Amino acid sequence: MVEQNSQQKRRGGLNHGVFWPPFLLLIAAVVLNFVAPTRFNQFTTGLNDWILANFGWFFLVVGFLAVLLCLVICFSKFASVRIGGEHAEPLMPMWNWFAITVCTTIAVGILLWATAEPLTHLTKPPASKGLEPRSADAARFAMSSMYLHWTFTPYAIYAVASLMFGFAFYNMKKPFSLGSPLTPVIGDTGAKATGNLIDAICLYSLVAGMAASLGGGILILAGGLGHLFPTIPSKSPVVWAIIAAVIIATFVISSASGLMRGIRILSSINTYALFALAIFILLFGPTVFILSFGLEAFGCYITDFFKSNLFADSLAGLQTDESGKPLKSWSQSWTIFYWAVWMAWTPVTACFLGRIAYGRTVRQFMLVNFILPSLFGAVWMAIFSGTAIHLELFENAELSSHLVADENGKQHLETVTIGMFGHFPLTVVLVVFYVCSTFICFVTSADSNTTAMAAISSTGISPDNSEGGIGTKIAWGVTVGLVAWVMISFADINGIKIISTLGGFPAAFLILIVIAALFRVTINYEKYNLIDQK
Repeated sequence: MVEQNSQQKRRGGLNHGVFWPPFLLLIAAVVLNFVAPTRFNQFTTGLNDWILANFGWFFLVVGFLAVLLCLVICFSKFASVRIGGEHAEPLMPMWNWFAITVCTTIAVGILLWATAEPLTHLTKPPASKGLEPRSADAARFAMSSMYLHWTFTPYAIYAVASLMFGFAFYNMKKPFSLGSPLTPVIGDTGAKATGNLIDAICLYSLVAGMAASLGGGILILAGGLGHLFPTIPSKSPVVWAIIAAVIIATFVISSASGLMRGIRILSSINTYALFALAIFILLFGPTVFILSFGLEAFGCYITDFFKSNLFADSLAGLQTDESGKPLKSWSQSWTIFYWAVWMAWTPVTACFLGRIAYGRTVRQFMLVNFILPSLFGAVWMAIFSGTAIHLELFENAELSSHLVADENGKQHLETVTIGMFGHFPLTVVLVVFYVCSTFICFVTSADSNTTAMAAISSTGISPDNSEGGIGTKIAWGVTVGLVAWVMISFADINGIKIISTLGGFPAAFLILIVIAALFRVTINYEKYNLIDQK
């Protein structure tokens, strides 16, 4: 019996020091939102504004350094090292690996923002750049901004953390903890002393980021269902709660089935669906414009790469709006917000992406986690963003009308893409595809992160036993759904942005240390590659 209990503990006993602090903190936030919604909203909004105003530059620096390090690694000798040792065999075929990586990282982001964001930049470009709304220059800026926000920089942030975790866990033989990737900088003693604290902070950050993403997904699904079935109120908190419950139940079941079953099948199906949707829009949309304008804007993105990655829009306050108030920084509302979202997801997601990289070389890792997903994002944005801009400028589609806030001051960005589908044949089929893809996309990303969260919250995790308990997965899944529902029900898209920033702030500091650690490994990998040492 003692042996059986020991084995049971080894296979996923709860790590109380890691699980309870972020769990209780997030539940407290939900309770406070109900008990004192006005004060809670004022506090979170004030804290969010303070972070953006004082540390926006820091998010930009971390993202930029991540890109530089990825480029260095691609051309370094470290690229030939195999994660897990020279005799390690890959866990899955290349296609499945790529599909899981894409679906885990993009979540519902490209489905929500690929049309709404470029139209926003087109009609309301940053005042500090002096661009005329709806002009050719504004259109180029809008498209190049899509490449900035959805290609190489975001994926570089994921890649550095995931690679460092995988190398630390397999090659450096470190514990399954988010403190392990920091050991080249803070040492084994420092990592051991701060391991639980770092894990707890990262779990809080990820739940905040996942809640933001789930909130966007719920809005898309509600909008799609409302289009397909007009009797369903798409702006109802009750409908949102039902959708959240279905998503949570699905990804918890998928997560419980294990890596090689649920997420592998779902991600492969979803990636094929995304390809099919993009090809349809390319063929039946303004094909020549998509190709030519997409290429032109990509040239602008490459030419202005350094400037756009470090653009903080710090002079925005020199100009005022209609009421005489200083304008807010465009970068804080967009680029820095996005980096905060990605950084909130990164630490815990890195556990999952690093884990499934077993048996692959560092060069293959960079290809599948940095280069190919970035190119996929560029193509997706060229097709969807390019189509939205063409319809707005050349066909008087008035898609930008969907960006106007309703009588309650809330925007419903999820309706922009659905409105765009109305200009294509087989509109109903496209909306069904869109809704189903959104559902599967979030399920796969939430599946992977719930698996990682459960593992971090558990004891006895090793390369041979990397699954946490099902009860822990359910607890985190319900928490994510509850936080997401509260934010969209009481704060809408602004609440999503706020909780993303609050989650990404502590994660940004950890990612900076990870970047320093990975750089040390890159220039002296023989010292740290313990598994291949004789």
